[in-house]
Amino acid sequence: MTDTPTALDLPMVDPLPAQTQKYFDICQDKLGMIPNVLKAHAFDIDKLNTFTALYNDLMLGESALSKLEREMIAVVVSATNRCHYCLTAHGAAVRQLSGDPALGEALVMNWRVAEVTPRQRAMLLFAEKVTLASAQIEESDRETLRSHGLSDRDIWDVINVAAFFNMSNRVASATAMEPNPEYHAQAR
Repeated sequence: MTDTPTALDLPMVDPLPAQTQKYFDICQDKLGMIPNVLKAHAFDIDKLNTFTALYNDLMLGESALSKLEREMIAVVVSATNRCHYCLTAHGAAVRQLSGDPALGEALVMNWRVAEVTPRQRAMLLFAEKVTLASAQIEESDRETLRSHGLSDRDIWDVINVAAFFNMSNRVASATAMEPNPEYHAQAR
């Protein structure tokens, strides 16, 4: 392992702008680390800000989907795409948010064996289809989610979280992004 977050030679801006440094300091205080995905984007502060704004909106913003459900979607998409970085980071988030290490592990290894609610299973199946064959999604797929109590806004959120992680998985995998070692021990 090296001290660079990816296989690309794109060093972080040095020194970081004050606002970015403050954000990184908050990450260090709250998480005990600065996620490598942030370091990877920090070669271009505009790209970092764009990435974090979209991530924060989708994963932390207002939604009827819980933070845990959004993390579960991230893990299922990442498992489907076999993204080492995102499986490690978001598997840890599922373990932490759920308080159930077995749930996090099951979602990473084979989400179909995870003990989830029927509503969550429908969301995860839909997120997997967004990942594998989004052009094949039909009204019946959306209707299945509605039958489990999801509103059209909720369906929008499922689609957008899944799409964001499809993009992030591809960037992380193609750049050989290394997960922070701290993720491996979290919430076990």
